[in-house]
Parts: sequence; structure tokens; C-alpha cells
Amino acid sequence: MSVEQEKKAPRLPPRWFIRLAWHVHRGIYRVFGGRVGLWRPRPGKWGTLRLTTTGRRTGQPRSVIVAYVEDGPRLVTLAMNGWGEAEPAWWLNLQAHPDATVDLVGGRRRVRGRAATGDERTRLWARWREIDTNLDAFAALRSSETAVVILEPGTQDTGRQAG
Repeated sequence: MSVEQEKKAPRLPPRWFIRLAWHVHRGIYRVFGGRVGLWRPRPGKWGTLRLTTTGRRTGQPRSVIVAYVEDGPRLVTLAMNGWGEAEPAWWLNLQAHPDATVDLVGGRRRVRGRAATGDERTRLWARWREIDTNLDAFAALRSSETAVVILEPGTQDTGRQAG
């Protein structure tokens, strides 16, 4: 195999399929009242959480389900928008209003979001690369750097409130 063939961009499903999968996943979460659709990360695998941000234009709550890994008490995700070119709306919302909530398998907690920078970003990107060996190739599909988003513990946790 030539070097050019090895560096070939990975194939993504069509955009309509990615968006459909997101809608189905959120629908399953809603139908089952939050009892299905989220899972904890396991060694070598990511988990899913439901992130609720404040809309940057509307001020209304906006929820999305994203993949994450744990870094001590912090949760780490990637602002990748299904590897599409645009930044995900949840990340733009979080930049405008850093305080948010996450629903996890064990309940809801308040978080404050920020982008990892420098050595911290390098370390966390390498951690994601261990889980997804195609991470760099997928990231190369975007013209801008993919943010590594850290969700740090907020002021207080609350009990399970699915919605």
C-alpha cells in the first residue's frame, strides 16, 4: 500500500444519515424518560451524556447528546458536529454561556465548559486518539481545529431529572 493510499480520508456516512442518527438517539432518550440512551465510558470506549446549554440567541435551554470521556472529575468531549465543517451549535452556546448541565447515567450535574489549550489539549486529544484511531484523519476533514471541550464540575449536583 502506498503512503497516499494509507493517508486517504476516512469515509463518513452521508450528512442526512448522521443527522437522522442524532434525531433517533434523542428520540429514544425522550421516549424512555432518560432511562435509555446514555452510557458510562468504559476502558477504551467513550460514553454518552446529555448536555443542556443556554441558547446564545434565544436564551432557551438546548439539549444534545454527545460522546465523552472522564478526566478525573471533569468530562471531556469534542466539538466536532459529526465532522461537518461548521462548529456545533452546542459549542457556540457554551462559549456564550459557559454554565450548563449534563445528564449522566448516575444523575444530573452542573458544569462549566471551556476549551482545552496547550499541553492539556494535546494530552486530552491523545486520549481520544487511543479510543478512535482515525481521529486525526476525521479532524483533517475540517478546515479549523476541533475544540477539545472540558466540562468542569459546577457549583452543585442535583438529583436525577430526565427530560
